[in-house]
Amino acid sequence: MHTLATLLFLLTTHAAAANWAERHMSEEHHIDAFDAASFFIMHDFSNNNEWGRDDILKMYGLKDASTNHITKVQKESAVDRVISLYDRDRSGTISFAEYTVGAAQGIELPDFGFGSGHHGDDEYEYEIHHFEKYHNEDAREEDLTHEEDKKHFKQHDEIERQAERQSQLEKLPIIESNIPSKFRRT
Repeated sequence: MHTLATLLFLLTTHAAAANWAERHMSEEHHIDAFDAASFFIMHDFSNNNEWGRDDILKMYGLKDASTNHITKVQKESAVDRVISLYDRDRSGTISFAEYTVGAAQGIELPDFGFGSGHHGDDEYEYEIHHFEKYHNEDAREEDLTHEEDKKHFKQHDEIERQAERQSQLEKLPIIESNIPSKFRRT
């Protein structure tokens, strides 16, 4: 019994001690074991072997609509802080080497309290944060009744409506609504 209590204490202490990158990888990617190199590569969204401002904003989920309540100043301040931690050559970006060396020296990505960093598309975010949590691969459409499910399928319906409208417009030789009013016959 004493051993079980000790084990539970150690497990909860470790979970509480998880840094932002560990929580991000677990919650956003379902990955619990990774190194600094793989973390960097996964989040080099521009694929140029460095993190620029946009990469950092996206990694922290600050380009996602769920962070619209966070001011531009707060977002820019967070990016500045991350760059200041790792950018040794003062280039304004973080290279692969700068990040991996910094991580080896114990530098951690700060937790700004903005959440775990949603940076997938809507489909990915729905899948990883809702469907996997509340449903399974055998779920039928009639089982998907949560508000998140309804919102998700409403988005799909809207995309289909827009695609159908575009398809119909492309069949027209002239799209009158695109003609400026001063050139239209009345």
